This record gives sequence, structure tokens and C-alpha cells, in this order.
Amino acid sequence: MTVMSDPKKKNGLGRGLGALLKDTEQPLKREERVVVSGPSIDMISIDSIEMNPYQPRTHFEEEALQELSESIKLHGIIQPITVRRLSVGKYQLISGERRTQASKRAGLTTLPAYIREANDQQMLEMALIENIQRENLNALEVALSYQRLISECKLKQEELGDRVGKKRTTVNNYLRLLKLPPDIQAAIRDQRLSMGHARAIVNVEKAEEQLYIFNKILSDDLSVRATEELVRNIGQKPKEQTPAAKAAATADKGAASGGEINQLQTRLSSHFGTKINIKSDKVGKGEIKIPFVSVDDLNRILDLLNL
Repeated sequence: MTVMSDPKKKNGLGRGLGALLKDTEQPLKREERVVVSGPSIDMISIDSIEMNPYQPRTHFEEEALQELSESIKLHGIIQPITVRRLSVGKYQLISGERRTQASKRAGLTTLPAYIREANDQQMLEMALIENIQRENLNALEVALSYQRLISECKLKQEELGDRVGKKRTTVNNYLRLLKLPPDIQAAIRDQRLSMGHARAIVNVEKAEEQLYIFNKILSDDLSVRATEELVRNIGQKPKEQTPAAKAAATADKGAASGGEINQLQTRLSSHFGTKINIKSDKVGKGEIKIPFVSVDDLNRILDLLNL
């Protein structure tokens, strides 16, 4: 049999004698609270919430926002937002801006919220991580969030991977998107270009070749596999060379064909998250160059090599 307790009475169990005495002397003033299984959730005024200056999401689709608003009108808020307390009756959003905007459209005056204590740096880190984990961010927004966690929260790549529950190779693949030309980044943001397409393009060194592949993807509706094949063909395309350079290139051709070398370079570049260069001579001798841009990047590569 379940016994329902009176919500007006305060449960003093486990809080100590001092707390019990205070309860008998003067009841504590509390905000309206909804009790659910698990942590309690405070109902706060929607007008008391400031928007999040660290919000990683920069674009909200209008149609999807309106659909969420209609759903909230019918069913209310299913998942509480998360805020931090600024002062008495004033809060700042940590995560849930889309839900908050949709709730305003739906005419709600209060919202269920988890309230946390946090300074500015903790606020930034929580906002970025919670949005990465809870919201359907596009690949570019994820990449920008990862970069902000590294640069503004002073996290190393291995620490970042632990915080967001991703392998360092996955984190690095997202970060590499930020090296692409602005037109391609905009297409990723607007979801006109998939992460698979972008990962293929990022292995191409020259920006003009990246843009050429990008335009071919859009004009010919290329699949990811077809894009990878195009990238390999771009790598095999002959370049204008001086006689001395042609002689050196001939000397560098090893037992493996140029096409095989280029395919291997593409595969290794994708695996290590950096541009790999392979040279081979006629008898099959050669070298593999793996560049790195920082100590953290070197450690990342060593981890991939299990060293």
C-alpha cells in the first residue's frame, strides 16, 4: 500500500536536529516544486529566464520550432530545461533554448527546470556538453562546440573525448571540418552536405579541389562512396612538372602503382585524421610521413599507433 505524504510538511529525515528545530520555528520559503521519481524539478517563470550567451546552436529551423510549439500546447514540456541561478528569481539558461522558445510561442508562463550552481567557465562547459549530448546539433555546430571546449575551457583532446563520450579520432574528424572553405562549412551547417561527404573532402589538400568536389556532389547528387572515388581520382590527376621534377617522380615510383599509393594515402589520411604522404622507389623502398601540428596532435597519433 502506498502512503501519500502531505506536500506541505517537510521531511526532516537525515537532515539533523538543527534542521528539525528550524522547521518548527519558521517554515522555509520555497519555490513551487513538482515531485517526480528521481531528482526534484522546480517550476520557474519563463520571464525570469535569460537566454544562454554560450549557446552552441546558432540556427533553429522555423518549421521544426513551430511543430514543437504545437506539441507543447498538447502535451506540455516532457524534458525539463537546465538553468543556473543568477539571483533570487533570476536564472540563465544552460540547455533547452529550443524548448524555451517553443514554449513561449505556445503561451506557457512557467517551465520545469533543473537548477544548477555554476560560474561562467562551468556554465560554458555544461552548456556545450549538454547540448552536444541532448540536442540534434548539425556536424558543424558539434565541431564548433568541440573547438570552444578546447580553446575556452582549456580541455585537451583526450579530456574532451572523455567528457563527451567520444573517441579522440571522432573528435578530431569533427575538428577537421573547421579547416574546410566557408561555402562547404555552410552546406554542412544547413545539412546539404553529410558528415560522410565532408570527411572525404577534408582529405583533399587544396581548397580549389575541395570546392570542385563539393560542387560535383551537389550537381551530380554523388553518394559518399562515389565522392571517395572522386577524391582518389583527384589525387591521381597528373600535375605540370619541370623535367627535373618528372625525373624525381619517376625515381619515386616503387613496386606499387601510383594508383595504389594514392589509395593507400587516402585510407591512411582518413584513419589518422591528417594528410599522409607516401614515397616509394623502384625496388619498393620508401617512407611514410605523418605530420602533426602540436604535442596533443602527436599524442593522438601515437595512441592510434598503440605506442
